[in-house]
Amino acid sequence: MRAFETWTIDDLQIEFNIQRNLESKLLTNWTSIEKKVDEFQTKVLIMLSQKLLLYVNTWNEDELKMQFIGPLLILVDFNTDKYKAFSQRTLTAKIKNIEVSGKVDFMVASGLQKPRTPFFFLHEYKPSRRAVNDPDGQLLIEMLAAKTINNSNNPLYGALVEGRFWYFVVLIQNEYTISRAYDATGNDIFEIYSILCKVKDYIDKIITKTEAIL
Repeated sequence: MRAFETWTIDDLQIEFNIQRNLESKLLTNWTSIEKKVDEFQTKVLIMLSQKLLLYVNTWNEDELKMQFIGPLLILVDFNTDKYKAFSQRTLTAKIKNIEVSGKVDFMVASGLQKPRTPFFFLHEYKPSRRAVNDPDGQLLIEMLAAKTINNSNNPLYGALVEGRFWYFVVLIQNEYTISRAYDATGNDIFEIYSILCKVKDYIDKIITKTEAIL
């Protein structure tokens, strides 16, 4: 059994032939649609952005999660009658005879008490940890594990959070694409919010398509 945190991009290329694309139509569509925000949402997003600007260099990982990432995800609201948000849940899968497992920072999946079909992953890390772990590799091995669990060719969505910067990731088959960096301390906060909200639309479409097949 190999832990998620031990995987690097090089490992994924060697073991699973995963490849990076510089462009993806799906990623472009996902990140180019802006959601209209109401007065309340605007006030919350500005407040969170300003708080992040003040404290991003002094918060530790738990403080960043509790005081910025958590409130932002609550505003998005991933909890519905068909899927919900899960945090620090263990995911285990066997990919090409290699067993992988680990705790996931945050995922959106079907299931009431435990995640069943994962759709979206968020991985948060400190820049200083890059010398020890490969956050890109860790997020992607989680997404590959979900692909195996789901046993489908539907795309998977993810986000890497490095302090003030957010990167969005799409995995289709064994090919992935990473977005530009979005700075949550400025106006990018509105785009980040829109992109996260759009994930719910994609999940709804996947679930509708799956239910139609069944």
